[in-house]
Amino acid sequence: MAADKSTSKGQAWFCTTGLPSDVVVEVDDMTFHLHKFPLMSKSKKLHDLITQQEANPSTSTARLQKKSSATAEEQQDDEIEEEEEENEESYCHISLPVFPGGSDAFEAAAKFCYGVKIDLSSSNVAPIRCAAEVLEMTEDYALDNLVSRTERFISQSVLKNIKDSIRALKSCEKLIPLAETLGIVERCIDSIAVRASSADPTLFGWPVNERVEISGGRRKTTSSWFEELALLSLPLFKRLIFAIKARDLSPEVIENCLIHYAKKYIPGVSRSNRKASSSSSSVPTESEQRELLETIIANLPAQKSSSSSTATRFLFGLLRTANILNASEGCKAALERKIGSQLEQATLDDLLIPSYSYLNETLYDVQCVERILGYFLDGLEERSAGRIEGEEENSSVRSAALMLVGKLIDGYLSEIASDANLKPEKFLELAVALPEHARLFDDGLYRAVDVYLKAHPWISEADREKICGIMDCQKLTLEACTHAAQNERLPLRAVVQVLFFEQLQLRQAIAGTLIAADMAPEDLPRPSNLRGTEEQDEASDAAEAAPAVVAEAPRQQAEASGGGATWRAAVRENQVLRLDMDSMRSRVQELERECSTMKKVIEKIDKVGPRTGGGGWRGKFGCKFKTQVCDSHERTVVEAGKGRKPPPSSSVGR
Repeated sequence: MAADKSTSKGQAWFCTTGLPSDVVVEVDDMTFHLHKFPLMSKSKKLHDLITQQEANPSTSTARLQKKSSATAEEQQDDEIEEEEEENEESYCHISLPVFPGGSDAFEAAAKFCYGVKIDLSSSNVAPIRCAAEVLEMTEDYALDNLVSRTERFISQSVLKNIKDSIRALKSCEKLIPLAETLGIVERCIDSIAVRASSADPTLFGWPVNERVEISGGRRKTTSSWFEELALLSLPLFKRLIFAIKARDLSPEVIENCLIHYAKKYIPGVSRSNRKASSSSSSVPTESEQRELLETIIANLPAQKSSSSSTATRFLFGLLRTANILNASEGCKAALERKIGSQLEQATLDDLLIPSYSYLNETLYDVQCVERILGYFLDGLEERSAGRIEGEEENSSVRSAALMLVGKLIDGYLSEIASDANLKPEKFLELAVALPEHARLFDDGLYRAVDVYLKAHPWISEADREKICGIMDCQKLTLEACTHAAQNERLPLRAVVQVLFFEQLQLRQAIAGTLIAADMAPEDLPRPSNLRGTEEQDEASDAAEAAPAVVAEAPRQQAEASGGGATWRAAVRENQVLRLDMDSMRSRVQELERECSTMKKVIEKIDKVGPRTGGGGWRGKFGCKFKTQVCDSHERTVVEAGKGRKPPPSSSVGR
């Protein structure tokens, strides 16, 4: 019987053994023409059905005649029709309308009954196992039957490999609840969870990026078991994630599983893969996408993701999709909190979240970014409060993260500042949300302020002063101060503050340069002096010879290490430094003359103009510091400028 062959004609399946078939089995839309003896020898279910029909031949014959004529009309096969008419009385007709695994699983079971070798795989073993259970092909009925054969293959082959377990679990989707009753689903889930927890992450191409291998000159993509996992239905995927989390698996592995699954079934969540699916039926509906999205977000690990920005970019993609699908507020809040815990890994492109609500007039969702920034700052405060002694290294890491976020927010402010619908209050709220030590320099903040004033020329003078008040003029670099001093969009009050602090910076820089230049020639002996010391008379007294001996040691040490070239280089650098210092001194003198002229003009205005309502120009512009002409030749002035606190007008809006 092992040499029997089978053929399929249209919707009919025949076993070509040379003997006429005496059993017709209907499974779904397929008709199987088989023989009684092989089926009855392996399947107790078919044995009982055939015996029951043989006990009532009239009913069986009547049903068979009707079926035979219909089959002959549909297929129009004369040869089959003659065979059915000759053996009409001996036929048995069995209908199995709801059969697990369909016609493919029954075909495999029928071949097993005929002794034909069947090829078991991880994709078909579960349907065949369920078919064997329905047909009652157990060990109690026949030795080495199909039930024991499939169970042996599942335990010895499928459950030993994580990918095979996932494929078998995928095939169980249409076999529930029978697959649940037989324990196939639970065993596959347990096997996946166990092997995922014990596997080495480097074997599967962590993180999410795929590995590319080159073999024989061709690029070959090595897929991990994440791709197999993404093929599961949502109910089975949720059960698997719960099982993985119950085993305390690495948060990175859980997160990567969720990322792969979301990219597979939620269109647009990844900017690098936005092509529409070729099959419209494979795209989930909006409600299914919303359910999937909420499931993904609810199972994201609370721990911070890896240092790679891939996970952070994916989280922002989920947030955009959540806004489009109108996900619940709790879902959005959980996702924003997760993003806030790793905001330093984000990029400016990630923060540019479009505003999908009709209630927001701005182009980008500024309120969302403000909430995310609040979660980030709250996390920093919690970690700082829970810090113990000896965590200086972690403190420096937090400071670096805060600096990165400060630079990121300044860039975001520059991008949204050109939005004509952005109100000054919103701009100010986001700008002052960061602490002062988050910015080493305020150049980025000045750029954002400049862009905002350029895009909003109609705002009032009071709003202009408030917006400019968020800058700390003492934290502007010389380049930014130079630009701000010539910026016509800034209020006069801000320009005066910039000029004042620019003058202080120049004065302090020049004073420091002068001190360093004056100390250098005194501390370092010159080669000419050393040579002069060598030419002194040897007969001089001991008091005059002692300095020569002391000076001789540095010269010999310099000559031993190539001292001649070193001294010449030092002299050249000193000359260049003096030239730079002279040019800087001339620049300061020009500024002093300009300030002196401004002082005379302002004093004349104060004498001539009315003094009501604020004390002249100081009351009008809010400047409370005294005008003082810089003197680069007096160190006392420099030291007094260093010790003096910045005027109150320099911290407006803080």
